Amino acid sequence: MLAFLPVKLWTRNDRELLALAVPTFATLITEPLLVLADTAFIGHVGSIPLAGLGLGSNVLGVVTGLCVFLAYSTTSTVARRLGTGDTAAAFDAGRDGMALGLVLGIVLAAVLVLGAPQIIGWYRPAPEVASQAVSYLRLVVLGLPFQLVVLASTGLLRGLQDARTPLYIAIGVNLTNIGLDALLIYGFGMGIRGSASATATAQACSAVVLFAVVARRAARGGASMVPSVRGMAEAARHGGWLVVRTAALWISLTATTVVATHLGSHVLAAHQVVNSLWSFISFALDALAIACQSLVARRLGASDVPGAVAVMVRALGWGCVQALLAGGLLVAARPLVIGLFTPDPQLAQLLMGALVVIAFLQPLASAVFVLDGVLIGAGDTRFLALAGLAVVAVHLPMLVLVDHYRAGLIWLWIAYGGFLMARGVTLLLRARSGRWVRVGV
Repeated sequence: MLAFLPVKLWTRNDRELLALAVPTFATLITEPLLVLADTAFIGHVGSIPLAGLGLGSNVLGVVTGLCVFLAYSTTSTVARRLGTGDTAAAFDAGRDGMALGLVLGIVLAAVLVLGAPQIIGWYRPAPEVASQAVSYLRLVVLGLPFQLVVLASTGLLRGLQDARTPLYIAIGVNLTNIGLDALLIYGFGMGIRGSASATATAQACSAVVLFAVVARRAARGGASMVPSVRGMAEAARHGGWLVVRTAALWISLTATTVVATHLGSHVLAAHQVVNSLWSFISFALDALAIACQSLVARRLGASDVPGAVAVMVRALGWGCVQALLAGGLLVAARPLVIGLFTPDPQLAQLLMGALVVIAFLQPLASAVFVLDGVLIGAGDTRFLALAGLAVVAVHLPMLVLVDHYRAGLIWLWIAYGGFLMARGVTLLLRARSGRWVRVGV
């Protein structure tokens, strides 16, 4: 358990991990910060709009989660090619990923605008909640093409070992979103529609700036920004197993939200707050996993297996420290945190216990995220996909029991802890086996 604490307390791997992880933190939490800001503003409008926001943001989260391969696969591919010394090929992979993201975003946005009432209806919410959720979803997905371009372009920059540029853009996105939230929700009285409009606008601004940055660097390096259809197809093929892996994760997350819906509008509203905080903290912990993706891929591309293993070990150590700090801070700050999201005493009572549960889950979550990032960086995505499906098969019966006995919000998140434990076991066994190591391109 203490193998990550070697005699040397500060190594080159630590420097490189933190150089990528610290700025990546801000980039990763852009989306949950947007949701947190929306949740805080809408939470003061009312519990019904807050519940509708919970459903709409879950649908959007599923879609963007399934498309996260645009960032993960691009990061690994670009970093591996960088490790072999082929910078031009690395740039080509990122450019084609961005083009694929734009096309996917347009298609998916059209599907969601047309199918929003049917999709929200699958959750079986109260009619007033469904109306709010549909209004939110139809507007917020207009930013989806831009959001997917951001995923791919961020993956390109991470693969090139540049995490600072996405950091600066992430800060601008969140400031824009917060300002627009205040203006549209309260200033123009648009309610949940103002929240959706603010998020979509902020995402569009982010995509435009990132594209300009990538295009300028491509011009300096003599690379073309004209995408290759063959390259786009290759990017989609490489991301296939990652889509399955991410789908498995989102099946569990969505099933959790469905059960929360069945437990009533108040539980669903409280679940939205807990889920928003969980996403925020999880993305913060996942910054180390993203750094692992880039560094492990680069080292394996250069056939440096001991270096890749050393990155994994040091990241597990840093992740444990980070998780303990995050969990302790969350427990201590619960009254303040809850007050930011709702004045409703019934919601506050539900949240007090649930936040303790997610605080205790942080060390386990950190280990899971780091090992997941190592295997993604190594290209071991087939295993991740199949293991993810097995873990879902373990988690769903737990949710059935919570739903059947109407056990409440705390047990709902304890069941999610069982899901994390199952993931942790499969990932640890794979990491110890060494079968994930593949060198070269």
